[in-house]
Amino acid sequence: MTKLLPNLKLFIFLIILSFLILGLDSLQVLNLIKKPIFYITNPISFGLYQTQQNLSRQFYFVFEARFAAQENKALKQQLVQLLSENAQLRKNLAETESLLSQASHLDPRTYNLLPVRPIGLGRYLKIDKGSSSGVKVGQAAVYNDNYVGKITAVSQNASNIQLLTDPDSKVAAFSQNLEGKAKGVLVGQFGTEILMDKILHEEQIAVSDLVYSEGTEGFLPRGLILGRVSQIMDRENETFKQAKVEPVFDIRDLDLVFVIVE
Repeated sequence: MTKLLPNLKLFIFLIILSFLILGLDSLQVLNLIKKPIFYITNPISFGLYQTQQNLSRQFYFVFEARFAAQENKALKQQLVQLLSENAQLRKNLAETESLLSQASHLDPRTYNLLPVRPIGLGRYLKIDKGSSSGVKVGQAAVYNDNYVGKITAVSQNASNIQLLTDPDSKVAAFSQNLEGKAKGVLVGQFGTEILMDKILHEEQIAVSDLVYSEGTEGFLPRGLILGRVSQIMDRENETFKQAKVEPVFDIRDLDLVFVIVE
């Protein structure tokens, strides 16, 4: 009970003091004190307000910057996904066009054509199909009515195509124009050149003539385009004349090639 008396006295004192201050304020007695206090505390209050506003703006800027960074990251991820989907659609479209185009050049009822994708290019053109898909060594690869090359190596899921430009490639060939016909052997050269050799001097061949396959090899249909004549080399002291032949397409532009399987 004695411990509660000091607290009660303090409480009563504070109540009396509060009423006294309210009474003095209502009588405007405290105005002389309030004005100096106001002039002292007003700049402090204004400074605190400005500081609060600046801090609010900074926090808002940091929040907005973080939100913008997250949004920008999300947009970049969406853009990458859209570009990937667009590339896949373009690839699918190109492959569909290749299938339709091939069907109009070599009759699927006559030739069993297996579409394959090029997956590498060095000395040989590497494709994504092998023995598991029926690919065998010695089969011909074509694109539309153009001869691409011959299968020379096969694994279960990939194969190598020997191109016409390969120095080990030899194909019986002929060219034809309004003046006549020329026969020879198309031989690959180092680099990108192809040479048509063993052409008799009396046979007619000219620059820009198309060169076709004879089809005597057995694996290769007759009449496939092998290239276009770019230069004639006719020497009188030679038994045969020769012609340089260039491909009519860039192998790097092909989305699909077709293997003639059994």
